[in-house]
Amino acid sequence: MRRRALLQLLALAPLAAATGRLRAQDGMAAHFGPVPPGDGVRRVFAAGPPAAVLACVLAPEKLLGWPMQMDRAARRLLPEPAASAAYLGRLTGRGSTIGLESLLALRPDLVLDAGSVDPTHLSGAERVWQQTGLPYVLLDGRLPDHPRQLREAGRLLGVPRRGADLAGLAERILDRVRSVVEAGGDEPPPRVYYARGPDGLETGLGGSINMEAIEFAGAGNVAARAGRGGLARVSMEQVLDWDPQVLLTQDPDFARRVRGHRLWRQVSAVRSGRVHVAPVMPFGWLDGPPGVNRLVGLPWLLARLYPGRDGALQESRLRGLAGDCFRHFYGHGMPAALWVGGTEA
Repeated sequence: MRRRALLQLLALAPLAAATGRLRAQDGMAAHFGPVPPGDGVRRVFAAGPPAAVLACVLAPEKLLGWPMQMDRAARRLLPEPAASAAYLGRLTGRGSTIGLESLLALRPDLVLDAGSVDPTHLSGAERVWQQTGLPYVLLDGRLPDHPRQLREAGRLLGVPRRGADLAGLAERILDRVRSVVEAGGDEPPPRVYYARGPDGLETGLGGSINMEAIEFAGAGNVAARAGRGGLARVSMEQVLDWDPQVLLTQDPDFARRVRGHRLWRQVSAVRSGRVHVAPVMPFGWLDGPPGVNRLVGLPWLLARLYPGRDGALQESRLRGLAGDCFRHFYGHGMPAALWVGGTEA
């Protein structure tokens, strides 16, 4: 892993070196323009959903607004003033939805981005800085990097103690996942299919960031047989051939439909009742966005993938861990319905 990360950074260095700096040792992938000290950052524009969640859990009072639409149910679970912040649009993802003039009118002290570090994201960040003069910071966002990301973002936003506290919680969760996976010994990993979309036939290929929580939890992504990449459409014939033991979705309507569907009922996961609906409040517990919000969902996922695996995996302990993360991240207790209502079939 270290060698691969080093090669990736070396490949990106020529691009970032022109105007930014690579600082992999502390979680900052790159920055463009002079970054103000933490106590000088009072207005933060989140370039995309993962960055918005990161800013919300660390310093909700500094988040200018949301790059994605937020419904009322989700807002009720968030701290103020982020809970009532307006939709502004995003700079990254599937097309920018905010113009640079509108961005400048918001007068942010910092543009914060988090997620994949590749030439496309780096060139986009550099372009925004060149055209606006606004300091732009891009943080690594893969799941194992979340403790480091929380520490670095806390320092950048002027809340280093909170960043360190949340990073420690993130480390507890990641360590629990690793211990659970290791406890399986030579036991084969559960074969899992992650069903997205109304028909369940969109999924993540091997290595997709959308599958990161599932693969980190030791599950075998059956769609990896179709190759590596991002999201992809697959056929019902492929799903039947893969015959997953566990089916995960974030769509409760889809989960209800599969029980009566002639073809889906042939899948082992549906026949055995192992169709699980991951909660999505206030953000997706597995995905949507692929940010620090997934840390809340990892204990839930362990309970579904490895029911009853030794005493260390008692569901009450996992539920308590998820509740701790939820409360510390969002300032609210975790509604019982989220954990209990996350399972269908």
